Amino acid sequence: MNLNDLLLHKNINPQDVLVLRHRPHEPEFNKVLPWLAAERSDLFNAYQQTQGKKLESAMRKLIGTGYVASFIGHEPGKALFVGLYSIIASKPLTYEEFWQIPAHIELKKFGMKGFTEESDRSSVLWFDLVETNFYETWKGKLIVSWPPPELSWWRWAHRNEIPIIAILEDSILDTAIPKWYEIEFTWEQLGILPTRWKSALSEWRGIYYIFDTSDRKGYVGSAYGEDNLLGRWLNYAASGHGGNTLLRQRNPKNFLFTILERVSPDMEQKRIVNLENSWKHRLHTRRPYGLNEN
Repeated sequence: MNLNDLLLHKNINPQDVLVLRHRPHEPEFNKVLPWLAAERSDLFNAYQQTQGKKLESAMRKLIGTGYVASFIGHEPGKALFVGLYSIIASKPLTYEEFWQIPAHIELKKFGMKGFTEESDRSSVLWFDLVETNFYETWKGKLIVSWPPPELSWWRWAHRNEIPIIAILEDSILDTAIPKWYEIEFTWEQLGILPTRWKSALSEWRGIYYIFDTSDRKGYVGSAYGEDNLLGRWLNYAASGHGGNTLLRQRNPKNFLFTILERVSPDMEQKRIVNLENSWKHRLHTRRPYGLNEN
């Protein structure tokens, strides 16, 4: 069975479908794209609503009649299904108009370059893409084989055989959270963490570290209250400083969040605070060397 079989089963002509395998060149943005597909479908769609010249030309031919089948390149030679979108309409956007769209401003925070001043185009087409209910329960679960060459990241469905490899039980757009000692989030990423990751962080107590990349100073904190690490980090995501005086004076866009030590969920508050103080001493994060006041 292949993708065209699924299209025909739903009475969709493969000649009317462009298949996209999204794999952004920007490393930071590539990392969060699956999260956006899972948690912020509006931002994921905003990302694919403008395209390069050749794909733009192909999409323009399908306005009002065709579709875009969106996949993410999660592994070499494979693609993970996100959704099928109707191509409703289009309109031109200048550079200035492109960057006035709120979704594009938000995507830039996650590393998307988008429409640059160095572009050789005076405008790009923005496509009104509307998600359909085409096998919507297989979002993040349907895996297909991507025909070579892999660098060719968009195809006409009817010209290609795109075999179905697997249909998983659970979505892998938000895979299991990394091991606690491998975690590193930027401040912007805290606001779009996958649901399963949030659930794990809400159960973890421990000592965390905030590293300011602008001058390499650090802050040590502890999490043991409501929602544990999740609650503490969401506070930073909302405020940028979490109520800490020295952090208030800094740009949170420079912050990296990691976990220094994870502790038992029933460890007493006093013991956790003692551990926190020990880490402050060992990492020299008290002022003037670091960002802890005490």
